[in-house]
Amino acid sequence: MSVTHTIPQPEAQPRAFLEYLYDVAVMRALPLHSMAAFLPEPPSAASGGRTLVLGAGKAAGAMAQAVEALWPAASALSGLVVTRYHHVPPRPAGLPQRIEVVEAAHPVPDAAGQLAAQRILRLAQGLQPVDLVLCLISGGASALLTLPVEVLGLAQKQALNQALLASGASISEINCVRKHLSRIKGGRLAADCAPARVVTLAISDVPGDDPATIGSGPTVADPTTCADALVVLQRYRIDVPQPVLAALRSGALETPKPDHPAFRNQAVHLIATPRQSLEAAAQAARAAGLAVHILGDDLEGESREVGKVHAAIARAVARRGQPFARPCVILSGGETTVTVRARAPGAAAGRGGRAGEFCLGLAQALQGQAGVFALAADTDGIDGVEDNAGAFVGPDTLSRAEAQGLKISQHLDRNDAYGYFEPLGDLVVTGPTHTNVNDFRAILVL
Repeated sequence: MSVTHTIPQPEAQPRAFLEYLYDVAVMRALPLHSMAAFLPEPPSAASGGRTLVLGAGKAAGAMAQAVEALWPAASALSGLVVTRYHHVPPRPAGLPQRIEVVEAAHPVPDAAGQLAAQRILRLAQGLQPVDLVLCLISGGASALLTLPVEVLGLAQKQALNQALLASGASISEINCVRKHLSRIKGGRLAADCAPARVVTLAISDVPGDDPATIGSGPTVADPTTCADALVVLQRYRIDVPQPVLAALRSGALETPKPDHPAFRNQAVHLIATPRQSLEAAAQAARAAGLAVHILGDDLEGESREVGKVHAAIARAVARRGQPFARPCVILSGGETTVTVRARAPGAAAGRGGRAGEFCLGLAQALQGQAGVFALAADTDGIDGVEDNAGAFVGPDTLSRAEAQGLKISQHLDRNDAYGYFEPLGDLVVTGPTHTNVNDFRAILVL
């Protein structure tokens, strides 16, 4: 991804300007731009140690390429990472491939992800104290690195994953369950790598940047418990097979805790975070002469409701100059949730993800407010399972939609943001960005 050298003017090109801010935010999170400062020294040739790269996530392919570009050519390097289908970035000319990259399904895991997880665990066997493991983790690793516990089959794991994603549970709650039902997440990969030195490089896509939550923390000690996982399942009324319930209740599926010896010889570094990307976008907006206000990088909640809150702030700014003076840009990030509504028998399923649903709630609450423009998009370039990153909202969104017979309330009822914004030409389509620092939201008030 490259950022244009000609900065669009906010007043003349509001949509192009907001897309520019998104590009700046994504650029800040690209692995090659942020990894060098966190790479450890390779094992010395005299020690006979080797460097093994293991990892998973939507950014795993780009992270592996960054390691290959930055790692000393004379130092041995090998390994395996798994990324989402179609998320392997083009290989730069002249860059030799030393780390294997495979693809699997996201957000619902598949057999390819299970095979990759099995291969990664095999590679972790037999390591020595002189060896170094570089673990590359980014958002999406939870689904891509799937290896269910013995009492849970892959088909059951897929059904459980779908139920969790549709429940409205937060990412920390979802990953609490995932960690306890996995043979590789929740610190278990670190235990398999022992006694080797493990250095984890992570790109955060979770509110609060907790390394134990990012990708369900394969190499990070898990502070949650089986009891916590049971609470999540009960809270969201998610059914699991009886053997799984029994194993959770008995504590048989407990994860490695911080006092586990596997964590004595490891380090964890966050090489990119949502806040850093928001700050980069803020700097770009200020350079264009605008005041910038960051509401937070860790906002959670129901996407449509978060959209309504943002709309209330934007309308107050546009109408009364409070709480901020205009012109200004309002930025936020985090990971909202979408609770999928039940639909009538035979009704078509809605299409869309968190960013699109945010934009539906925002547009509905803005009521065509003059001078307010907004963009919400996932920084990985894919909003849910669609081909768009997000959507754009302007003062004429509602009127143009109504002219085409589109009722925003109906689209909200069936979680159909894609079906609303596509006919308007207001989907934001970028393709995979090869990184992921979660949702990006920018509102321009002129």
